[in-house]
Amino acid sequence: MRRLVLVFLLLPLFALVPVARADAAALPGGKANYVVSLASLKAGDARDNWVRLGSYAFAVDGTVRAKTYLWWQRAPVGRQGTGATPDSSCSTKKLAVGQTLVRECQVLTAAGFVAGSTETRTGKYTVTGGLLHITWTIGQTWTEQWNVVGSSDGKLARLDYRSNTLATSGYAYGSNASLSTRRAMETVAAYAGTLKHDYVTWAHDVVTSSPAAGGAFDLPKFRTCATMTWCLTYLQPNADKACQASGGCVGTGGGSPIDDRSLQNYLVQVSGQDRRDTHWHWCTCLTRNANGTDREACYTGNSHVKPMLQIIDDSGAFRGWVGVEASFYPGKDLEDPRESDMLGAFRVTDFR
Repeated sequence: MRRLVLVFLLLPLFALVPVARADAAALPGGKANYVVSLASLKAGDARDNWVRLGSYAFAVDGTVRAKTYLWWQRAPVGRQGTGATPDSSCSTKKLAVGQTLVRECQVLTAAGFVAGSTETRTGKYTVTGGLLHITWTIGQTWTEQWNVVGSSDGKLARLDYRSNTLATSGYAYGSNASLSTRRAMETVAAYAGTLKHDYVTWAHDVVTSSPAAGGAFDLPKFRTCATMTWCLTYLQPNADKACQASGGCVGTGGGSPIDDRSLQNYLVQVSGQDRRDTHWHWCTCLTRNANGTDREACYTGNSHVKPMLQIIDDSGAFRGWVGVEASFYPGKDLEDPRESDMLGAFRVTDFR
């Protein structure tokens, strides 16, 4: 009888990660557990786009099980509080000249993300010559193909999108760390590598992709809150393209007499039992009046809510996130609010 060997590695913060060793070669890249973001984004006014975020668990018998969240323009949802409000070490209700702290606001995410995943499905997979093929058993044709790429240190595998019956793009990363293994936000803040940000987004009927080189994600600039240690914040003083008077901040944004180009950024742990985090950000100018006073302390309009899942390698180290944006326009002042939704899939990682 074949014996199963269970190896435990000592990790930062004394976490233990079970690493499956038997028959690992049968798994995609030798890895069992993947975090995945998918999107179906199509230019034009059909406005039937969706994003999914979740996990794929592969077994050595050739079966795979997915647990995912779905956000779809057919059934738009609002924003939901995470219960996390930055303490005074990270936030202030007023934005003073030279201020480095964000506003004291409860961090929001896409509705439904603070609860369990809404979808489960099973399927079968094969790996041939570095090509992963998945067929889902859902009552309709749904297949996926990904190119499997291993990291140089062997601790992480990446799935590069090749084709998908229903989705138009996606990102996925896997290891043998359990899907309940995560890094605390203090560890995330201490990450010393360079994270690059790649994305595909839909807004105002246009699909946009990141440059091939990817953009830097300024994680070192985020501040760890003193008492609410699961929250990181960063007031970006000068947004490159957002928060401009020529955009949604007429009279208050960059180039206006107020000239407020700052961007409020929040990173929050959504669960301590799995890999859920969220990124919430919005332009400060959206809360200000043309005379410089505050219309509201915390933006209640169409802010960016981005549910994310941590990428964890075999040693339990933090390697970034895969995520989606599920920002549905909350107002009723437009003939078709769906035209102003903001949807997307992205990755923030050192392995791309």
